[in-house]
Amino acid sequence: MTELNNQNTPAGGEAKETSKFKAFLKRKNIEFSWKRYFIDAMGAMASGLFASLLIGTIIATLGQQLGIQILIDMGTFAKGVAGPAMAVAIAYALKAPNLVLFSMLAVGSAANSLGGAGGPLAVLVIAIVATELGKAVSKETKIDILVTPLVTIGVGVLLATGIAPAIGAAASAVGQLIMWATELHPFMMGMLVSVIVGIALTLPISSAAICAALSLTGLAGGAAVAGCSAQMVGFAVMSFKENKVGGLISQGIGTSMLQMGNIVKNPKIWIAPILTSAITGPVATCIFKMQMNGEAISSGMGTCGLVGQIGVYTGWLNDIAAGSKTGISSMDWIGLVLISFVLPAVLTFIFGQILRKIGWIKENDLKLDV
Repeated sequence: MTELNNQNTPAGGEAKETSKFKAFLKRKNIEFSWKRYFIDAMGAMASGLFASLLIGTIIATLGQQLGIQILIDMGTFAKGVAGPAMAVAIAYALKAPNLVLFSMLAVGSAANSLGGAGGPLAVLVIAIVATELGKAVSKETKIDILVTPLVTIGVGVLLATGIAPAIGAAASAVGQLIMWATELHPFMMGMLVSVIVGIALTLPISSAAICAALSLTGLAGGAAVAGCSAQMVGFAVMSFKENKVGGLISQGIGTSMLQMGNIVKNPKIWIAPILTSAITGPVATCIFKMQMNGEAISSGMGTCGLVGQIGVYTGWLNDIAAGSKTGISSMDWIGLVLISFVLPAVLTFIFGQILRKIGWIKENDLKLDV
């Protein structure tokens, strides 16, 4: 009798409704979590950017340098689908059904176009909302082929129209503030940007997506390239004893994220690359005044496929074309090589040896399971 009364109380009814809602979310594979939205979705967005805007920029630059028009056209087409590529990648990471996935092409195009300089951040926010609502209605009606695309595209485009410009303006303002502060205080901001973006690159989040969302270029972009390179080349060289040539390549031009499991076990192994990035950032901003004026996503890529370095080179070409730079000097090349490869390798190796001698890094602490 008591159980019957409890079920009839408002609290009991609310609990039942909550339980039904949770069951619905589980059935639809909708999960409100930091990992899904800020690790899975953001990482996928970076992949979408890489497969469109970034690779398109590289191909177009190659075409311009070689005078091959088909490569220029190929790169232009690839860059033109950055918004749809990001949105589809995000929806894929959120495990969207096919109709939702395909509908995200229109959503991504709208969000990126209306988001302006902060288009990638607008795409991230809007694509997540549109995808989850699309998943919620998917296969709930007998006319799913009409309802699911209508809801997904409708919600996405309406959101893009209403909030994408504001999101883009906010992201752009934050990026401009960081770049302005770096110009004003190149030593301190160079250090902070280098360390923070470098740490983001090694963490299971996307430093590339962060830089793209904030349109981070200029001196701040150069500091970001320095920080990311310090992490990748640093870990590659510091762990050569354990991982040999395979580890050197997989971390040096792949990703330092491979060390994340070892960092969890012994956070002290992270000290050397972080210290290195704290040095190379100010060297980039104060001594060589290295700017990354290519695509903003390149700022957060470091030596991954040499994308950061290609971005710096592309920026030089852009500056020459704009008349703000007369040519590429030997000091430009020396700075790029020192900041991206030589200093990260030498400094991290030295710091690593010190940490090994005092017992903070022990044998096989840097060993990769690859």
